[in-house]
Amino acid sequence: MTLYPKLILDALRNVRYPGTGKNIVEMEMVEDDMRIDGNKVSFSLVFPKSTDPFIKSVVKAAEQAILTYIGPDVDIIGNIAVKTPAAPVAEAHTPVLPGVKNIIAVSSGKGGVGKSTVAANLAVALAREGYKVGLLDADIFGPSMPKMFGIEGEQLYIHEVDGHNLIIPVERFGVKLLSIGLVIDPDKAALWRGAMASNALKQLIEQADWGELDYFLIDMPPGTSDIHLTLVQTIGITGAIVVTTPQQVALADARKGVAMFREPKINVPVLGIVDNMAWFTPEKHPDERYYIFGNDESVDNMAAVYDVPILARIPLVASVGDHNDAGAPIALGDTATAFAFAHLAHEVIDAVDRRNRSLPPTSKVDVSKK
Repeated sequence: MTLYPKLILDALRNVRYPGTGKNIVEMEMVEDDMRIDGNKVSFSLVFPKSTDPFIKSVVKAAEQAILTYIGPDVDIIGNIAVKTPAAPVAEAHTPVLPGVKNIIAVSSGKGGVGKSTVAANLAVALAREGYKVGLLDADIFGPSMPKMFGIEGEQLYIHEVDGHNLIIPVERFGVKLLSIGLVIDPDKAALWRGAMASNALKQLIEQADWGELDYFLIDMPPGTSDIHLTLVQTIGITGAIVVTTPQQVALADARKGVAMFREPKINVPVLGIVDNMAWFTPEKHPDERYYIFGNDESVDNMAAVYDVPILARIPLVASVGDHNDAGAPIALGDTATAFAFAHLAHEVIDAVDRRNRSLPPTSKVDVSKK
């Protein structure tokens, strides 16, 4: 008897795969590696996965089909190999912002504590130190950076980079800026559901040409929300800065902010606390201090409880608001308040360096893990 591949395949057409009822030839389970040496036949059967419950029964049925439909003298028992598709090779993780070294979230537990003012002036202070800085206004429902940097009504442009159309951030005072306030009507409320706001924010991160940055600051919306989850799922945040005032009500919410970043599913390092509006200083009497929101002790106690440093204490000075309204952050000048923000920049640089020496590189957070 002369054996040949078609004869073997015709016999195997009588073997049904229990999972579908189709024959194993029709399902292309017979590998193209058949060898015939006299009466000895060998080949492989390919199964979807190594844990397939029908492997043994299908192999036995294939052996029996050859012996039944071709002849009992065929040497087939034990000559059918089992193969499963090779596991796909995982693609190397490509960072969303490959040119960005450090991503810092500037957050607050509640509104009205000067978080955006701190973020704007910290960005300017870092730029004045010679660093490449980007600033994203992620406060979807209350964007303030266009006003603070004097770029209201600025036209955004798009250019092509490696085949992708990317938004070009606006540059002002050495800082690259993007804000949802540049693409919506500033006189109308942003009536967006959470998913819409999150998608808009992801677009400003992923579809913008941020380029090479030493520090990428994100002015977060106040509180804890799905916007915060979107950010930690989209990019690996190096660390967070929590801004508060000495008021007890502000400190209570600041504690929630620290707890959010430290929640095991989030696990973003808290670089420190900024004690904003720590005291009031009259412009004409720079040496006087009035603790109108509470004394240093309240913030000191919170920092001790959560074991985080106080990065800076920023005084409440009327000219800070004036500079914000004029579109020129006060950190651009050489006043005592500008010096306070320069000090904050130095402390942030040191805190980021300590964090990077002691912890592994950042990666985006999978908050779906249980």
